Amino acid sequence: MFSITLFVSFIGMCLAQSEYMTVKDGWLKTCQIDDPNFEACSRESIQGLFRQLTTGIEGFTAIDTIDPMKLNRIKIFQGEGPVSINSSLSKASVTGFANTEVLKSKVNPIDYSWETYLFVPKIRIEGNYHMQGRILVIPLNGHGKCWFEPKNMNITLKTKTHLYEKDGHVFYNITGTQVDYTLSGLKLRLDNLFDGVKVLEDSTNQYLNENWRPVSDALKPILAKTIEDILLVILNKVFHYIPADYLISDIARPSTLYG
Repeated sequence: MFSITLFVSFIGMCLAQSEYMTVKDGWLKTCQIDDPNFEACSRESIQGLFRQLTTGIEGFTAIDTIDPMKLNRIKIFQGEGPVSINSSLSKASVTGFANTEVLKSKVNPIDYSWETYLFVPKIRIEGNYHMQGRILVIPLNGHGKCWFEPKNMNITLKTKTHLYEKDGHVFYNITGTQVDYTLSGLKLRLDNLFDGVKVLEDSTNQYLNENWRPVSDALKPILAKTIEDILLVILNKVFHYIPADYLISDIARPSTLYG
């Protein structure tokens, strides 16, 4: 059994926000899907979007910035395989997405689903954890401060979409995300393990860091699902605000696409 419940809150939220971007901002690069150079154009367009999300989009207050990104609470339960835990992470802060490099951006011309390849040099997740369970053969019981640092993440993001129309504009509704990734290193620290028994706490953290690769492999389903859920929230907020036809000028009308 495996489940993740994710509650996401972002700093800088306001009561008033424009319903959607009525005039295309100059930083938005528009591409044509029937252009032979569409993939290169789309990569530049999505890179520009990431760049703007780190400083903020004028009129868009649902998310102030993605770096740092504030997460209110993540609850994780997994009862099978090498990881068996019941845990939560609260008041978390995620940094590092400002340095995201978009390697490739592909859009399916039939259903307008995406396949995006990203590289992030380092992500740091900090917060308060509460955990009972085990990773590999290591029992982990405690609550307190923690941090995780995945290094050199190559992320493949597959996104399912359904187009809809409003006021003459076409918009994306993100219906699903799927994440796969590789990384070259993982550092972590869990304070106050085993009710603060310092010797056990330090030796456990040392073991987890020295054996980061099998630890990372064991945690991969949890981390991938967490990233998927976070991105689903972010992408839907962004693309309910930015019309899809600002990104792809010749995008199909929903009435044409779905009949």
